[in-house]
Amino acid sequence: MLDRLYAAIQTRRTASPEDSYTARLFAKGRRKIAQKLGEEAVEAVIETVEDRKTGLVGESADLLYHLLVCWAAVGVKPDDVWAELAHREGVSGIAERLSRKAGPGH
Repeated sequence: MLDRLYAAIQTRRTASPEDSYTARLFAKGRRKIAQKLGEEAVEAVIETVEDRKTGLVGESADLLYHLLVCWAAVGVKPDDVWAELAHREGVSGIAERLSRKAGPGH
């Protein structure tokens, strides 16, 4: 599903901004795209805190869409993220965080 959504985003990014919300986001640039991602994340948090399952489902869909728009804007492909998740599979979240802190530049 996310791969199909990403493909649709890639197709729509060059459409007319008058006809496509996706194209409108791209026309406004990365800062606006990132802002929308943040707004959707906050809305998902609110739905979670308020224990509103139906609201969280809708906000999660919005959040995933805007996350994929961010990926497309920066040139991240879903396979890049899937590979990172596969790399982390079976690794404790605590151990993974510690390895990032111990890496170069830390």
